[in-house]
Amino acid sequence: MASNKSLLILPGDGIGPEAMTEVRRVVDWMEHNRAVKFDLDEDLVGGASIDKHGIPITDEVVEKAQNVDAVLLGAVGGPKWDNLDFSVKPERGLLRLRKDLELYANLRPAICFDALVDASSLKPELVSGLDIMIVRELTGGVYFGEPRGIEDLGNGVRRGVNTQVYTTPEIHRVARVAFELAKKRDGRLVSCVKANVMESGVLWREEVTIIGETEFPEVELSHMYADNAAMQLVRAPKQFDVIVTDNLFGDILSDCAAMLTGSLGMLPSASLGDVDEHGRRKAMYEPVHGSAPDIAGQNLANPIATILSYAMALRYSFDMPEEADLIETAVQNVLAGGMRTADIMAEGMAKVATTTMGDAILRELDKIGN
Repeated sequence: MASNKSLLILPGDGIGPEAMTEVRRVVDWMEHNRAVKFDLDEDLVGGASIDKHGIPITDEVVEKAQNVDAVLLGAVGGPKWDNLDFSVKPERGLLRLRKDLELYANLRPAICFDALVDASSLKPELVSGLDIMIVRELTGGVYFGEPRGIEDLGNGVRRGVNTQVYTTPEIHRVARVAFELAKKRDGRLVSCVKANVMESGVLWREEVTIIGETEFPEVELSHMYADNAAMQLVRAPKQFDVIVTDNLFGDILSDCAAMLTGSLGMLPSASLGDVDEHGRRKAMYEPVHGSAPDIAGQNLANPIATILSYAMALRYSFDMPEEADLIETAVQNVLAGGMRTADIMAEGMAKVATTTMGDAILRELDKIGN
């Protein structure tokens, strides 16, 4: 199927460029074997942008991101830029993209690949077949609320203030994303906040319930306190299908769920905005892992999380579920065959380099995709 869909690639820093090189090979494979063609552009973000332009992202790159169908980002940051002022650190480039593109819904899947069940710290029967999607509100809540800051009260006493605040529209829009995902999955959604002690949690629960009753009656909605959700993720994680939660608790619960899989460095993510008048939803896809500067440039990085982020882009931005499934299946088959990069190495497996893992995934795509 011919397509003029557009994709902006921002490799970033550390292992980002190495992982993105393997993604570009998968993109090329899709074009040659599945006629999935993109208008590709590539540019700088993070430390790479600082080194060339003096700032973590330029207005021109933000403008490009505003005008493409999806952004695929590698990783940003590293000790080289640690001594810079906070306002110009590499991570500010990522934060500006999220803010300017209004990417309010963060999708964090927690999937335990069959071949990596033993890597989890939980018993195999608890995580085998695990497939959870956490939808985290990304642009509101306590991380952005005002007033905020640290003030001197005198007599050696200081006070730190952060404000947890949400409005009805902010809750409704992220709830709709979560309900839509649940509708396409197992039809179950759990909303997790602290409605027992926080007024913002009471509002969140009430407004999510309204959206469920009026717009998605076919989805089974339940509510859970966020602290109980953390406990339940460790006790019986497969009880969950889709979780929707606020910015603060989403930060915590998504990392908790990711570690259930035993492979934090293999997980992708998506950050989504609103659908515009042309039916296009601003979106950015990136691996959960960081820039890993200690192994950068050594052909040791695991490219799977970035490749799976591209698969998420195919699924959620380009409505290509078959192609996304194909990539995910190829990854699963390669892992089942015993190949491992250093971060997921286990006894009896074959330790391979970044490029070798990319070669193996392409061979598997040749085998199952033609």
